[in-house]
Amino acid sequence: MEIKNYHFHLYYALEESEIAKARAVLEELAVDKPGTEIGRIWEKPVGPHPEGSCQVSVLREDFSEMMEWFLEKRQGLSLFIHPNTGNDLEDHTKHTIWLGKEYSLNTEMFG
Repeated sequence: MEIKNYHFHLYYALEESEIAKARAVLEELAVDKPGTEIGRIWEKPVGPHPEGSCQVSVLREDFSEMMEWFLEKRQGLSLFIHPNTGNDLEDHTKHTIWLGKEYSLNTEMFG
């Protein structure tokens, strides 16, 4: 299995206070880790994700540092982490890490 990079998905409930908390976490991330690829803050379920989420792309060599950052700074929000190996189904089911509450993903889209 070759890991190209990682996606860290910050999860939040679809209510104003949780979305604001997620925005604050991601704004702090942008300041603390400039150049980090931070995706769109979705205010609806998107793809396999059952809640609001935002994808942060993380290089392999930055995995440990980013994991430590989120452990300290995620403000109680859940974090879904998976590698990108080219096998989306396995990446989203067999090779996952959760911080906080775990959610059931809709993986039907991966075949």
